[in-house]
Amino acid sequence: MVRSPGIRGLCGLIAAIWATGTLAGGAGAGELSDPPVIVDGRTLEFAGNRVRLDGIEVPDLAQKCRKDGRWIDCGLVAASQLADITAGTASIVCEPGGRDADGIRLATCRADGYDLSGGMVYAGWALAEPTRGSRYLAREKEARAAGRGIWRYEFVRPSDWRRGRRLPAATR
Repeated sequence: MVRSPGIRGLCGLIAAIWATGTLAGGAGAGELSDPPVIVDGRTLEFAGNRVRLDGIEVPDLAQKCRKDGRWIDCGLVAASQLADITAGTASIVCEPGGRDADGIRLATCRADGYDLSGGMVYAGWALAEPTRGSRYLAREKEARAAGRGIWRYEFVRPSDWRRGRRLPAATR
């Protein structure tokens, strides 16, 4: 379930698709069974245990993008994209890494063998993280050249947005 004000139906859609899952084999490691709750565009929750996709930056739920003066809820669209690429998978396997600044487990996760971080970058709803995501730089370049996802809009890099940077003349 995506938790954010102003979702306008997206929350209901995602809630209908996902149910709380269970963790098999320990917090943040090993094979995860049952569908996860999608928290945002890079965070999955299994029975209260959160795992963040490693190597990528994704717009925060509240982050807006703009095109031709029109505001887009890029963070919500990114969460929806993660829901789409994990829908109907039989299993999600995560290889744990370290922890992020919030203490949440970082992991490389695969849904039926498909790299979720790579999929988010390919779709254009994630950027390769400068310090940890070099394996996704080529996919980011392809998504940018093709104008997929966030690359269709004006946006602030998610890490800069979290530090308070906003688009000029942004009123949202």
